[in-house]
Amino acid sequence: MQAPQALLKRLAPVEGMEPGNRRLVLVFGQLGDFDSIEYAQALVPLLPVLHQSGLNLLLIGIGDQGSADRFCSYTKLPRPHLQVEADNRLHRQLGLYSGLQVTGGAWPNLLMMCAGIGSPGTLAEVLRGYTGDRSAPQRLAAPWFRLAGGEGFQRPFELASVRLQNMVEVLGHWRTYVPCDDWLTQRGGTFLLEGDDSLLYEHRDRGILGFSETMARPLQFLQPFLTQD
Repeated sequence: MQAPQALLKRLAPVEGMEPGNRRLVLVFGQLGDFDSIEYAQALVPLLPVLHQSGLNLLLIGIGDQGSADRFCSYTKLPRPHLQVEADNRLHRQLGLYSGLQVTGGAWPNLLMMCAGIGSPGTLAEVLRGYTGDRSAPQRLAAPWFRLAGGEGFQRPFELASVRLQNMVEVLGHWRTYVPCDDWLTQRGGTFLLEGDDSLLYEHRDRGILGFSETMARPLQFLQPFLTQD
C-alpha cells in the first residue's frame, strides 16, 4: 500500500525525506500536547539506532518556531528533526482523528476526552501510569521508586510522575507551546515509509495517550526494521 499522497507531498521538499530513503514520520497534534512530548521522549534515546539502521526521521507538529525550539530544548530532540504546521490542515488531509467535536469549543472537548469520552483507552492508560507496569521499562532512577517496587521495570506512580513533570513544563510555558487553542483535540499518527513510498507501518491515534498500539513500549513496531548489534 502506498503512503498517503498528502504525506508524500509534504515530505518531497525535505532533505532526506525524498523517495529512495526509508523514513519514519511522526505527525503530532499540538506540540504542547502531552502525547507529543511523551512520544518524543521515548524516541530520543533510540536516535543512534535509527541512524545506524538507515531510518530517516521527521516529526511534524502544530505550533510555530518558538514552540519547536522549546519542545526540542525540553525533550532533547535535535532541532532539524522537527518541523511545524500553523494549523491542522495536514492532519485533515491525512484523515487523522480531530478529536471530540461537540459544542463548547476546544477546551470542553479536551476535558471530556481526558475523561475518556471520544477517547478510547485514555483512562486505562492514565491508570497504568499510577499502578505501574512490569512489561514496561524503568523511566526514573529516584531511590523512592526502588523502595516502592524494585528496579528494572515501570514502578507504581513512576510514569505518572514523568507525566506530571511534562504537564508542569507545558503549563508553565503554555503560549509558547500552544500559540492557538483551536486544535487542542487533534490527534496524530505514525507512518513508516519504504524507499519506494510504500507504507511499511502506520498507526492513527484514536485518543489521548493512544499514540502507540503498545504504550508500554511505544516503539516496539520498529524492532523488525532496526539493525541488531
